[in-house]
Amino acid sequence: MSVLKKLLKQGIIFDGAMGSMLIDAGLQGGQTVEEWLLEKPEEISRVHQAYADAGAEVITTATFGANNIKLEKANLMEKGELINSTAVKLARRAAKNGCFVAGNIGPSGDLLHPAGNLSVEAAKDSFATQAAVLADNGVDFFLIQTFYDLQELLTAVAGAQSVSDLPIFATITFQEKKNGFVTIMGNRVEESMKQLADAGVSVVGANCSIGSSAMVRLAGEMRKAVSIPVMAQPNAGLPLLKSGVAEYNEDADIFSDNMLRIQALGVEALGGCCGSTPEYIRSMVKKLRNYPHGVVPF
Repeated sequence: MSVLKKLLKQGIIFDGAMGSMLIDAGLQGGQTVEEWLLEKPEEISRVHQAYADAGAEVITTATFGANNIKLEKANLMEKGELINSTAVKLARRAAKNGCFVAGNIGPSGDLLHPAGNLSVEAAKDSFATQAAVLADNGVDFFLIQTFYDLQELLTAVAGAQSVSDLPIFATITFQEKKNGFVTIMGNRVEESMKQLADAGVSVVGANCSIGSSAMVRLAGEMRKAVSIPVMAQPNAGLPLLKSGVAEYNEDADIFSDNMLRIQALGVEALGGCCGSTPEYIRSMVKKLRNYPHGVVPF
């Protein structure tokens, strides 16, 4: 069954956070996930396997920062193809019993012109280069996520489309303000969802920045904006610093209850972002698979 057929039939459950899991495993400030992909692949595999064991139906490659623009800043650009190909192999190793592998593409880290110095052409080329390696190594679809600028996200989508016809899941990151949900670049929910749908994205949605309680409110707006499938991957609440370490204020039970509410709104693709762990995904799987779309037992 293809990922889109499964999505439309019963919804699909993604994995949770990678970065915060690796920080717990010892990833230090100044180190990158991309370095660990080559130096400590067993740690990446351990996280992937934990999510697969928890029941995640999608394993996401650890390639969020593996575009050429970010890799060049980390002095890793010459290893870009190796990093991305290794990441797919590690994710595929954990993806069993029908699990899909999502090729993870994150933002460049720079601002597009005229707000910054990055040209659309350079950004598109960087995203296309990464997408081509991910596709060539066998990902099932692209997850282009955690973008704060709709124009950069559309550029990344165009880059991926220029090298592959794989489905694209695209998520943007909103903050909740007094006047509603908006990105730091001023993009609103309805315009973002509609422009992504018009660009040929298969699934649109939001991730990061907000917890699951706020995501319930955002999910309703996203669902109303478009007719194509919608995705939601909130953080495990809001981060609270304790001894310099971020701890999130939603436990797995609260988080999964809210994800059940989001599913009931008609959102088809669900997962976790910062602060979520295999425990959160396990709780989600148990609840989401016990109740059909549109049903909340409380």
